[in-house]
Amino acid sequence: MGENNTSGDHETPKPAGVSAAILPLVGLVAVLVGCFLAWNNANATFGWFAYAPLSNEVFTGNGIAFVSQGTQIGLAVAVTGLLVLAFWAGYRIGRNAKPAN
Repeated sequence: MGENNTSGDHETPKPAGVSAAILPLVGLVAVLVGCFLAWNNANATFGWFAYAPLSNEVFTGNGIAFVSQGTQIGLAVAVTGLLVLAFWAGYRIGRNAKPAN
């Protein structure tokens, strides 16, 4: 009676508490805040002009994209949030995987 119940064979799973939900929540908040920052700073203006009296041509900068510093920070925060979510998902998948015997 009880031969199969050794102390090292069966571990009872620990209940997932509030700490298990903090990391994905922080990652999701970071993604949302980063997207909000990037969206609000997308309308940044950039003023530039040049004087070329002898060319009689107008300079147009095709293919040039200027991104404001606020947009860069917002995108960096969003990417950091996505990395946190990817880490959390990989950790959860690896933790739930059964070890190969």
